[in-house]
Amino acid sequence: MVKVKPIERPNPQDRTADKKFYAQAISNGTTDLERLAYLVSNQSTVREADCYAVLLSLLHNVIDELSQGKIVKQDKLGSFQIGVRSEGVATEEELTSSAIKKAHINFRPDKRMRNMLSNVAFTFK
Repeated sequence: MVKVKPIERPNPQDRTADKKFYAQAISNGTTDLERLAYLVSNQSTVREADCYAVLLSLLHNVIDELSQGKIVKQDKLGSFQIGVRSEGVATEEELTSSAIKKAHINFRPDKRMRNMLSNVAFTFK
């Protein structure tokens, strides 16, 4: 069950308009690689330390492949890809790497993970 709470926010296009309430999801803690390794080891015959080593290796290789400009597809999980935010310029010739202000990672969940969203139960705090 995912907890949500009401948050009052102004309209960004019209600051003079009345504020409205929107639902915001509240996290219920975090799960790290150690916890995932523990969970996987309890669902298989593989030891926790081995699971942790594999997850760390996966993380290292995902980072390496992303830094080479590749899309990293993790079947049944989703795809990771580097995206950028940049300033706009008038002509194509003016666009240089100095216009890039921030890089980020885009994640596109696979079908099974997207379908999970339609089955999530919500409760208001």
